[in-house]
Amino acid sequence: MGKISVFGGALTGPFWQSIEPLGDQGLLARFGNEEAALAWSLAAREKLPAKWEIVASYRTVAVFACLTNQSRLELEKRLGLIAPSNGASAGRLIEIPCCYSLGPDLEEAAKALHTDGASLARMHAGAEYTVFAIGFVPGFPYMGWLTDGMSGLDRLPSPRTRVPAGSVGITGRQTGIYPAEVPGGWRLIGRTPCILADLTEGESGWFALRPGDRVRFRQISEPDFYHLFGSRPTIMEAIA
Repeated sequence: MGKISVFGGALTGPFWQSIEPLGDQGLLARFGNEEAALAWSLAAREKLPAKWEIVASYRTVAVFACLTNQSRLELEKRLGLIAPSNGASAGRLIEIPCCYSLGPDLEEAAKALHTDGASLARMHAGAEYTVFAIGFVPGFPYMGWLTDGMSGLDRLPSPRTRVPAGSVGITGRQTGIYPAEVPGGWRLIGRTPCILADLTEGESGWFALRPGDRVRFRQISEPDFYHLFGSRPTIMEAIA
């Protein structure tokens, strides 16, 4: 099971650096780093009512709750009591197959990084990434961090008007996956056959990834891509 390192030993609340109102039913807590924000959000999900919405995004965590029966100050005090222990458990480990030969920018990106396409594919598949945020379109995971050999590329000078669903992209220190066919400007180095979001399932839809999850890519061939098309990612480790 993966762990999120929280430095400083035992933690006492409030764990955040600052907290501020967010609309009329929420609060936004700001943290010193991404690991601290994720650790706190996981602890909050365990200790707060399930009907409350907790949205982690890099160094911030939003908490939306019904304030009809409590004041904002009371909510802030309650949140201030939440503090993850050092070495808090990380999210689930998810394996996502990726066919790098279907990445139209693989060779160009590799050249810009002073390597070749095969080496870039191996590096990308050989790392483990943390989902820091979900956004842009439903189900799009912002993940990091890319190692030095893969990081530093800008977005495309002109975004594509249509990026195929499942496209795996990189930019800066981040990697992500387009869950639907939408415009986009990231460098596309591969494609997964897996579905990341199904907005028709249940009342609120189904999403493969959430903040705190860890992702590993598995290299596959083009025949495997078409064989697995429409499948869902594999959960390798669940939260204990």
